[in-house]
Amino acid sequence: MLLWALLVIFAPASEQADWLTLMVPSSVFEGDNIFLKCKGKDESKIKTMTYYKNGIKVFSSKHVSNFPIYSAALSNSGNYYCSATLTTWWSNKHTSKTVEIKVQELFPRPVLTASSSLPLEGTPVTLTCKTQLLPQKLHVQLRFCIFRDHQTLGSGWSSSAELQIPAVWSEDSGSYMCEAETVTPKIRKQSLRSQIHVQRIPVSNVSLEIQATGGRVIEGGKLVLLCAVAKGTGNITFSWHREDPETSLGRKTQRSMSAELEIPSVKGCDSGEYYCRASNGHGAIQSKVVNILVHIPVSRPLFTLRAPGAQAMVGDVVELHCEALRGSPPILYRFYHENITLGNSSAPSGGGAAFNLSLTPQHSGNYSCEADNGLGAQRSEVVSLSISGPGGYGGKLLAVRVAGGLFGALGFAVVALLFYSCSHKISGESSAIEAFRGASSSNPEEGTPPSPLLALEEQQPVYVNVHSVDADVIYSQVCSIQQPHSPANIRRALLENKDSQVIYSSVKKS
Repeated sequence: MLLWALLVIFAPASEQADWLTLMVPSSVFEGDNIFLKCKGKDESKIKTMTYYKNGIKVFSSKHVSNFPIYSAALSNSGNYYCSATLTTWWSNKHTSKTVEIKVQELFPRPVLTASSSLPLEGTPVTLTCKTQLLPQKLHVQLRFCIFRDHQTLGSGWSSSAELQIPAVWSEDSGSYMCEAETVTPKIRKQSLRSQIHVQRIPVSNVSLEIQATGGRVIEGGKLVLLCAVAKGTGNITFSWHREDPETSLGRKTQRSMSAELEIPSVKGCDSGEYYCRASNGHGAIQSKVVNILVHIPVSRPLFTLRAPGAQAMVGDVVELHCEALRGSPPILYRFYHENITLGNSSAPSGGGAAFNLSLTPQHSGNYSCEADNGLGAQRSEVVSLSISGPGGYGGKLLAVRVAGGLFGALGFAVVALLFYSCSHKISGESSAIEAFRGASSSNPEEGTPPSPLLALEEQQPVYVNVHSVDADVIYSQVCSIQQPHSPANIRRALLENKDSQVIYSSVKKS
């Protein structure tokens, strides 16, 4: 018995190693759950079992047991063996042969690539997290996530390895990295960091454009000042100025090639020179100066009638004056009599305008004027004009009535009188009037009332017949007489009153 024990103790090492065998999988991949098993020839005699990795004890058990490695990692690779202590009284110990375990990568460490490492602002960039599963593990699902300065980009984890950024800006410059992981088991790997520097394009060709309703800047209307750049990226600061560089009308910073400044209600005093500036951090660029003229609609005009005397008389020349106190020139003035246009006059430089009117009995009535500079016409208040004939309004009616009687009952006599008037001179008319006055006053004590024609003569002025080519009217001399009761008396009266009082009737020249 002792001899047998000694033989066992001093048995060759190869025989002892063959007593224990370490059983491991033929291949191990990242994430695999593996179990190392130390198998003895007679496991009933095993008292304790110990596992070693690279000569270091990693697991020990008082009975026969497996050594589990859950979700294997590359760090689990190494040289493994096991040992067992028997329950025999001599405490014999056996050790297995060493077995190398190499954990294979499920997928290599990802690499983050960018379509451009020096992209221009406003251009798109595609980021790709590149890696590849081993052929034996193509069924494993991968997902990816990309980061900038530890901040997640996009929607986070995705089954796509690509992330498309429609436009990058200067603030997108920074350090980028990505991660790839398996869904089951959870194996995650991180790429190295990559630097991306976004390049900015300075602004250039700054311009200022005026936008107004109808193309004209009208007082009270809306004015839009559009500042634009032909080139420039990133956040651009726009500012608007009027004449004085220190006077800023407004300021906006936005990621756009243009910006608007709106003046809801422009005033007449807003006329002047305007310009804008734009900058994206490389220095402000100024636009050309644009002159803005605010057009002012005309105000309600003031209308006045200017007569030579206190009362307008037939034959007077009356000045109709119209003036709008506000309004951009040129201004066109129209003059109306009972809403019928008399004429118009223009004021190229602003101010008022006048229209002269030679009065006739038909010119009584309501007058007004209108001012228009193309931005809306304005009508004045109505002014009434009452025209008195020579000797007053009653004398005018009498003159019209007498003339009507002459043309109605004494047609042939009127024709004769017209020829007669053409043959007399002004000096003769005066003597005829004086003769008539003398005949009428030769018998004052008779007490007969004065003739209505005489009363008319007393009130009416004597008009001189003007034979001017440029005159609008000429005067025809008509004799005024008492109406006799018979044709014989009519004929006699005409012969006896050749030099009697005369009245004048205006006749338009053709």
